[in-house]
Amino acid sequence: MDKSFPGVKALDGAQLRLRRGTVHALMGENGAGKSTLMKCLFGIYRPDAGDIFVSGQPVRFSGPKEAMEGGVSMVHQELNQVLQRSVMENIWLGRFPVRYGFVDHRAMLARTKEVLAELGIDINPRTVIGKLSVSQKQMVEIAKAVSYHAKILVLDEPTSSLTGEEVEHLFRIINKLRDDGVGIIYISHKIEEILRISDDVTIMRDGRWIATEEASGLTIDKIIQMMVGRDLTQRFPPKVNKPAEDELLTVCDLTGLRSPTCRDVSFTLRRGEILGVAGLVGSRRTELLETIFGIARHSKGTILKNNKVVVNQSPTDGIKNGFAMITEERRATGIFAGLDITFNSVIANINSYKRHGFLSSAKMKEDTKWVIDSLKVKTPGQKTFIRYLSGGNQQKVIIGRWLLTKPDILLLDEPTRGIDVGAKAEIYQLIIDLAAQGKGIIVVSSEMPELLGISDRIMVMSGGRVSGMLDIKEATQEQIMRLAAKYA
Repeated sequence: MDKSFPGVKALDGAQLRLRRGTVHALMGENGAGKSTLMKCLFGIYRPDAGDIFVSGQPVRFSGPKEAMEGGVSMVHQELNQVLQRSVMENIWLGRFPVRYGFVDHRAMLARTKEVLAELGIDINPRTVIGKLSVSQKQMVEIAKAVSYHAKILVLDEPTSSLTGEEVEHLFRIINKLRDDGVGIIYISHKIEEILRISDDVTIMRDGRWIATEEASGLTIDKIIQMMVGRDLTQRFPPKVNKPAEDELLTVCDLTGLRSPTCRDVSFTLRRGEILGVAGLVGSRRTELLETIFGIARHSKGTILKNNKVVVNQSPTDGIKNGFAMITEERRATGIFAGLDITFNSVIANINSYKRHGFLSSAKMKEDTKWVIDSLKVKTPGQKTFIRYLSGGNQQKVIIGRWLLTKPDILLLDEPTRGIDVGAKAEIYQLIIDLAAQGKGIIVVSSEMPELLGISDRIMVMSGGRVSGMLDIKEATQEQIMRLAAKYA
């Protein structure tokens, strides 16, 4: 199958064969074409060339509705639900049961309970979906897919926002659907998960099919080599420089203004140090970064930079005071999807380009070139819309945007979420290089191997409070989990 976008050939002879009643993992670096291939199957994109067969019959869906009616359902990484309506209304949207010309709410409730019970999902059908957690919303989307009696279910990065317990629940549902004969296409960058849940694995690279093999015959190293086309002997680059002794940032008794938030948080960050922040979902790690940066106000506490009090009442204050923050939700709060790489690169530093009341196009072009070249962003050009780039390249542009502001302290919230192993290695190296330049870096991550691999110290949060501080030489996953559950 082939598919091209302006300046980008997303698919080049891509292929995938899914067996009934199996889990088929689809893997590859960001930009490999995985999501594009699935969107062609689901009717979101129209392929330029190639054929699609479902149960041996040729199909060409005109859109998602026709695809679902044809037995193909897809749960996207970014859920698209009507947040103001109930669970049952979201499941039956566009096909409400009708009686005497009116929506039959009693029948809709009964059918919803039946579908949820079948999957072991304990959610009240009448609950407004905007009040659910990310994992619960995802379960509702899977229930919706099952309600269409799907033969094929596509799961795109289904565990990127889930806790360990929620992942186990999802896997139980996947195993049940597999036993019922549903074919599942599972897109993920988490290789350990792939090897555990999958029957078959297809690897893509640069829009092309590379290989399809049984999961039982694969290893982590072999998958990585096929994905990136080279050996990644070290997932985490070595750190040569040690942090300085002087404190770059001191946080004392910081408590957010609005609940739930961080409470009485105190810690220090040394110049050239990478401070990892661990914790379970609900530990308020994101709220801590937002409060430091000025996105959220604080009710008490003090922030000192170089032993001088700073007050970040807004992100503008944060930028002026030498802070930068990369948010957790890249697509929602990081990129301007409908604008080009130039805009996305310079927007945080826009005031520096003003000349006599006008913006200097030459200077913006120069800085955008620096972002692309320095961070090795793969793009046809500066005017390419950022939404056409892979997740890893989008993240590099965001990092470059903040580096142009020349910050002293970087706050990174899940900086490698949804990014492939090759791009992760490049971002790890970038973080280590920035620390070597004397910048202080705070990294929030839900992946403990990542924190253990790049941090100098790990601060563990639980219930909005600091539950422990570990030196990297003595930190273990068991210690981190014990501290993470301390106030939960």
